[in-house]
Amino acid sequence: MIDVPDDLVVNLGAHSGAAGRAFAYALPELAERFLAGWGLRLDGAAMSGMCALVLPVVRGADGRRGALKLQMVDEETVGEPDALRVWGAAGAGAVGLLEHDAASGTMLLERLDEQRPLTGVADAREAVRVLAESLSRLVRVPAPPGMRRLGDAAARMLQEAPGAAGGLADEDERRLLRDCAAAVREVAGEPGDRLLHWDLHYGNVLAGRAEEGRAGEWVALDPKPLSGDPGFELFPALHNRFDASEVLWRFDLLSGVLGLDRERARAWTLGRVLQNGLWGIRGGARRLPADHAEIARRLLGRN
Repeated sequence: MIDVPDDLVVNLGAHSGAAGRAFAYALPELAERFLAGWGLRLDGAAMSGMCALVLPVVRGADGRRGALKLQMVDEETVGEPDALRVWGAAGAGAVGLLEHDAASGTMLLERLDEQRPLTGVADAREAVRVLAESLSRLVRVPAPPGMRRLGDAAARMLQEAPGAAGGLADEDERRLLRDCAAAVREVAGEPGDRLLHWDLHYGNVLAGRAEEGRAGEWVALDPKPLSGDPGFELFPALHNRFDASEVLWRFDLLSGVLGLDRERARAWTLGRVLQNGLWGIRGGARRLPADHAEIARRLLGRN
């Protein structure tokens, strides 16, 4: 039997309600179907992210090691296979896609070294540099047709923000949210057309394997892709491994390596604070996360 981690069951229920719980309980049967159908055998213990089960496997036909990824198909995940194919063709530094079943969203991916995530690099500044270089390769690639679009997300945020800000308990935070919306409004007319990862934090970069010809390479995985401006990519590098004193250094490094206009990048980064803030308010939150608010203040020159 496939062992589904308890944390994954909880996360799927929290993220997708009854449908998520049903998917979690169906995962062992789904995994067995693709292990048999794609000629795979297990090669280690099950792993999981927030919403996906990942099984290390070996392909019987050629002995190639891979990772079987099973996840729900939703607006965030539906574009992942297409994005991986496009990045793969461009040599952009993303994990390789070996097989894909569109109906279930199941993918067989190139095996990376799960014991060597970028989170293990102790020097935070070096980790930011690696992340910046990875992003710079990814965002050089134009988004293929059919990707969800940043412009649509920005329009929804700007429509929701005026009413939502009143749900925050703190007046300074209400002003911060409105200022984030004002910044997005300035750039929303030019939302961009690059293929974005959207969630490139330090845990979503793993070391490549020599057997795949990727020794010494850091490889991006687990995108939630969309078409848009690369400035919308910077927030995870500021938020994860958070250090208030490093926010502006990281922002300047990232925008410099990616070759971005600093003011446009600032506006789209504030857009990520706005997006997350609106999600929180919808869920009943009365405060912005402290690190989100601090990032906004630093970018707005208030600290």
